[in-house]
Amino acid sequence: MTSQHGTPDAPVSELGPTGRPITEFPIPTPLGQHGPARIIAMVNQKGGVGKTTSSINLGAALADYGRRVLLVDFDPQGALSVGFGINPNALELSVYNMLMQPRMDPHDVVHHTAYANIDVLPANIDLSAAEVQLVGEVAREQVLARSLSKLAGEYDVVLIDCQPSLGLLTVNALTAAHGVIIPLETEFFALRGVALLVETIEKVQDRLNPVLQIDGILATMYDGRTLHSREVIARVVEAFGDKVFETVIARTVKFPDASVAAEPITAFAPKHAGAEAYRRLARELISRGGAP
Repeated sequence: MTSQHGTPDAPVSELGPTGRPITEFPIPTPLGQHGPARIIAMVNQKGGVGKTTSSINLGAALADYGRRVLLVDFDPQGALSVGFGINPNALELSVYNMLMQPRMDPHDVVHHTAYANIDVLPANIDLSAAEVQLVGEVAREQVLARSLSKLAGEYDVVLIDCQPSLGLLTVNALTAAHGVIIPLETEFFALRGVALLVETIEKVQDRLNPVLQIDGILATMYDGRTLHSREVIARVVEAFGDKVFETVIARTVKFPDASVAAEPITAFAPKHAGAEAYRRLARELISRGGAP
């Protein structure tokens, strides 16, 4: 198009769901060596917001870009473990043993998956007992950090899938982490708990882990056809600005289908928009410096 003065108009950038111009994040360059890992906690005290789905699929997308990824199932429900075909009820060793037996080699708990560059530290219902048993421990908030320090040199990214709670297990994850990703369902009730979560993160920064930072808020279960979803994203961006990832994860039946198949969506339906969304999130995270 040409302006009335006869000069070409500047191209108009298309706006994404967050109201910002859509950025083309570059394909990340291969790494010359692996480790030490950047540790990221996937945290929201509200359940059903996409923490486990995002942990599995972001981890798989990072692995597809050549990053060595360790996924830590830190939820007694063991959903992340099930997502990779691991039966939580048949585990001889789990994250619980790693936490409660300080002399244990955490390598004994690691499960190598069928996917290149992805390993899992699995969990089961035993982990629920750790919350009570850790209360009497010295430096109880730092137990996970000590265990992960023995593994971090072998990976580029460690993703911790936290339980829907702000209890001692989640505080352990925040104390061990360098960054936090907050998955946020695009509905108004989901907004109410974010302020409490941010307050908890700030307390951990102040008292336990000064290097901790919020890597981003990830809008999940988005339905662009509804005014409700669009208004929620607008309010989140208004409150948190650039902390909100440009990448938005839309609601789709493919995610539960992939979970039933015990595969990341990048393997289950690699050409689906949901798979591309998590690949884009991986590129955005790397571009932001949230992953190597």
